[in-house]
This record gives sequence, structure tokens and C-alpha cells, in this order.
Amino acid sequence: MIQFSAEQVAEVLQGTVVGNPEVKVHTVAKIEEATQGALAFLANPKYKDYLYTTGASIVLVNNDFKPEKEVQATLIKVPDAYQAFASLMEMVAEALYEKKNGIEQPSFMHETATHGEGLYLGAFAYIGKNVKMGKNVKIYPQVYIGDNVKIGDDTILYAGCKIYHDCVLGSNVTIHSGAVIGADGFGFAPTDTANYKKIPQIGNVILEDFVEIGSNTTVDRATMGHTIIRKGAKLDNLIQIGHNVEVGESTVMAAQAGVAGSTKIGRNCMFGGQAGITGHITVADEVKLTAKAGVLSSIEEKGAILMGAPAFNISDFRKSYVYFRKLPELESRLRSIEKKTQDK
Repeated sequence: MIQFSAEQVAEVLQGTVVGNPEVKVHTVAKIEEATQGALAFLANPKYKDYLYTTGASIVLVNNDFKPEKEVQATLIKVPDAYQAFASLMEMVAEALYEKKNGIEQPSFMHETATHGEGLYLGAFAYIGKNVKMGKNVKIYPQVYIGDNVKIGDDTILYAGCKIYHDCVLGSNVTIHSGAVIGADGFGFAPTDTANYKKIPQIGNVILEDFVEIGSNTTVDRATMGHTIIRKGAKLDNLIQIGHNVEVGESTVMAAQAGVAGSTKIGRNCMFGGQAGITGHITVADEVKLTAKAGVLSSIEEKGAILMGAPAFNISDFRKSYVYFRKLPELESRLRSIEKKTQDK
């Protein structure tokens, strides 16, 4: 069992120890569940009461945090406790999980495909014609990679994800199991016979560097041109991105969000679970949508926060909610007034 002292952890994180620098930890845990020997963190003020009851041996806190009473755990003060904990988790993960290398059999790689050093190709994976892969690419079992796909350095494709032909993946991209990148966009033209004619989807999908795609998420290829997920964007599980959509840098979306075709989303946006965005609109930078928000027209205000379906400004929504939650009561009062009026 590997153990680290508070002093060692603080050195790695460039933090300051408050308490016993020799106390040791061997695992990480949530602050409300941690026991002796665990390291936890406190970033959200909602959890601050747990600091005084936690069994954790070490707790990461922000530099400006000031305890309101005695704390049993040793504290390590850092500029950003959440970011520091994420860095520690990354180091723990690297230590725990074996780094995959080599080509397992049975698997298939076309003779025209190329790759850099450090490739891992899992059993039953398929690599098509003219695929180009960078260094340290990890392709887990049962992954499908179509013809002419390009994959940058240090990209990871987990078991069972599918990358259709001509798509481009940057460096440090992570795609989780069951995701499909580059399937046809939903393009059909109505005909005179009340049927639909399929419109060929001849574009592709581009995932820029440091993009992460969750399990069973789908990103459709463009009708023409590109569907683009910009650098650092993070998509949760079970998300649908339509054809010719552009998702801006560092935008994040929670599970079951959906974006219809040809919509352009700005940088640093945050979309809650099941948020839905109609097609052919634009969304400004830093926009936040609450869970189940439904956006039917362009959002031009940078940093706007919207709620509801159809979605509108969150402060107006909250004011309106005070009234429409009372509609049954108001309706009852109205009927009572009408009855009294009719009786007279």
C-alpha cells in the first residue's frame, strides 16, 4: 500500500500545510464519507459542515478558507481545491491502471494505415484504409475506425466506440464506450409521394484537442463541410449533436442534452441535463442553460442564464414561477368570486 504524507502532497500541489505535516494517506474519498487514511477536498461551501465531522486525515481547501471552529484533519491550502484534487486523482489513476501497449490478436489494421510509437490496439478492433494515428494512441477492444480517419497523439478510444470514415480527432481526445462519431446527419427531403428522399451526408466530424465524449453520445457528420467540437469541450453521456453543429471551446453539456442541426454554440457555455436547442440558431459565449431548458431562438447576450421551456431569463422565470405555481389556487378563488357574483 503506497502512502503519502501531507508534506509530500503539499509539495506536489505547491500548497501550504496547516496541521500535522507527517500525517499519511493511502486513498481519496468524498469529505462526507472519508475515514482515517483518506484525503478529501472542500470546494463547495454547501459541504463546509462536513469539514468538522469528517474522518479524513487530510483535506484540501482553498487558500482563502478560514475554519469557523477546530478541525481535526490536517489542511492543505491551495489556490483551487477542486483543481488540485482533480490533479491528484489523475496521478492516482495513472498509478493504479496498467498502461496498455502493443497489438492484440485477433484485430485488423489495413496495410495502408499508419501509427506512431506507443500504440495499443485491443482485440477485435478494426482500423480501415489510410487511417493515420499519432503517438501513444490507445484503441480498446471492439473499436471501429473507418477509412481516412486521422487521430492525434495521446488520444484514447474506449471499448466499442465507432468512428466513421473521414473524421478527424485531435490530440488528447477521449471517447468513451458506445459513442458514435460521424454517423449520417438527419437529412431527408419530402417528395411528391408523401415519402422522404435521403440527402447524402458527405461532410465529416472534427473533434479538436482535449475534447471528451461520453458513453453512447452521438455526433453526426455534416451534410457538407464539418460538424465541429472545439478544443476542450466536454460532452456527457447520451448526448445528441446534429449535423453541421459547432460547439465552442471549453463548452460543457450534461447528459441527454440535444443540439439540432446547423446551430452554432459559443465558448465556455454550460448546458444542464436534457437541455434542448433547436436548429439553425446561434448561442453566445458563456451562456448557461438549466436542466430541461428548451431554446427555440438565438441567444445573443453573452453570459445569459436561461431556464424553462421555452427558455427565458432565469430571474424572470423565477418571478413568473411564483405566479404560475399558484394557478390552481387562483382558479379556485376566481370560481368562488364568479359564484358569489352570479348569486347576487
